[in-house]
Amino acid sequence: MLISLTNPEVAILMMGIFLFAVLLGFPIAFTLMAMGIGFGYYAYYDATMMEHIFDNRIFQLFVQNTYTVMDNNVLTAVPLFLFMGYLVERAGIVAKLFFAIRLAAHRLPASMAVAALITCTLFSTATGIIGAVVTLMGLLAWPAMVKAGYDKKFASGIICAGGCLGILIPPSIMLIVYSVIAQLSPLRLFAAAIFPGLMLAGLYIAYAVTRAWLNPSLAPRPPAEDIPPRSEILKEVLVSFVPLFGLIMLVLGTILAGIATPAEAAAAGAFGAILLSWFYKTLKWQNFKESVFLTAKTTAMIMWLFIGSWTFSSVFSYLGGHEVFEHFFTSI
Repeated sequence: MLISLTNPEVAILMMGIFLFAVLLGFPIAFTLMAMGIGFGYYAYYDATMMEHIFDNRIFQLFVQNTYTVMDNNVLTAVPLFLFMGYLVERAGIVAKLFFAIRLAAHRLPASMAVAALITCTLFSTATGIIGAVVTLMGLLAWPAMVKAGYDKKFASGIICAGGCLGILIPPSIMLIVYSVIAQLSPLRLFAAAIFPGLMLAGLYIAYAVTRAWLNPSLAPRPPAEDIPPRSEILKEVLVSFVPLFGLIMLVLGTILAGIATPAEAAAAGAFGAILLSWFYKTLKWQNFKESVFLTAKTTAMIMWLFIGSWTFSSVFSYLGGHEVFEHFFTSI
């Protein structure tokens, strides 16, 4: 069947099968690798040059892409930022932060929603990925908001919107990945993304406050008897907010000021997360072990995505797929 198709037609077929497989629920990384190796074997097939079945350029390309990914210095920052975020989460620091901000913002409409969004913003700068933020805040903030009488749809929207800030606010893992793919400076991407990310977080907060002000039934105010004295609120904020905020500012500040590379700042952040856990007396072997395991698991997933996407892209480009899509979109 493939013999009668031109290379660009094979590239379109390759993309179509990939999209169909993803819609069926196959893992993206391994689907990319399977499509890349399978169609690459066809693209580079030359019977006159083959001594055995594995004598095909696609296998050399796959090994080369794997080595290139593992040898990339920029990607060194990925596991370090992930470890920093996972340890902060496992140590219970984010939970302390959420409840401290909730108390500090009790005078605002939708104070819990505001606290959830601020916590999502700060946690996004500590972990750099979406899944961890949405999962943790879904377990932490959503039940608290529903128990306080918040509208379930409103509470769910707050969690989802705040959790997605991790893709934009530095040190976003997605920005690091994009910097490698597009061969751009991660520092320039961080500098370009930090203001839009914070502005988006501010707009979310303004929206939540406005909605609750116009319709108080969406987010009832907390009872006065549940609010502790100001001195206790100030103490909670100082203990929970200031150390984590200082760590985040140290990491981002050194990157944006050009003092440290993302990898160096990530290493400092990971060490700072260990110190914070020790400061809060939550540095336990179980938390440390789980953080390391989750870091390895997520890092492996990202690396396999890199290897699969580069293999797929190389074969797709060799078959002329890029030119087909470029011509299609420029002709619209």
